[in-house]
Amino acid sequence: MLVWFFDATYPVIDASEFPRQDWSSFYGDVHEEVPDNAPEPLGYEFVMRAYVDADHDAGDKLTRRSRTGFLIFLNMAPIYWLSKKQNGVETSSFGSEFVAMKQCCEYIRGLRYKLRMMGIPVKDPTFIYGDNKSVLCNASIPESNLKKKMLSTAFHFTREGAAKDEWRSTYIKSEENAADVLTKAQSGPTRIKKVQMFMWDI
Repeated sequence: MLVWFFDATYPVIDASEFPRQDWSSFYGDVHEEVPDNAPEPLGYEFVMRAYVDADHDAGDKLTRRSRTGFLIFLNMAPIYWLSKKQNGVETSSFGSEFVAMKQCCEYIRGLRYKLRMMGIPVKDPTFIYGDNKSVLCNASIPESNLKKKMLSTAFHFTREGAAKDEWRSTYIKSEENAADVLTKAQSGPTRIKKVQMFMWDI
């Protein structure tokens, strides 16, 4: 019999991969908004992680729209995943990856609010893993400049969230990105390897 289970143990986070940056000269003294009417937090804290990826126009030959994929974990348990065609056509992989990053961060912001309103303590930032170095540089390094002005909304949304310490991001190789399985069709062995990053056969 094939049985799948979710692992709720705590992951190991390398703090050196997620340094806290000084954003004060760009966004001022900003902080994450915590709802005033949230109940008193009780219970154990958790570690929230996200893996994000995009498939630049390779999947849809008709419209050439890219596909966003992201996967959210609380501790080691995947609690939400998304695989969805983007609303518009992006002319570069940088653009499609930045749109995916923004969509992932939007969901994270809503989830952090929802957990707080359920009385669950949310203290640490969400740790985001991606495989596009250019996007991660723009999203996590204060001094980086955006070369494509059409992406300015996604650019400032992700950066302001980083300034508020809602999330921090770092680079991983594509073969280590669990969200890769949500953006494109893959061969059997590759698909199984990616699925086993967040589900285990016992």
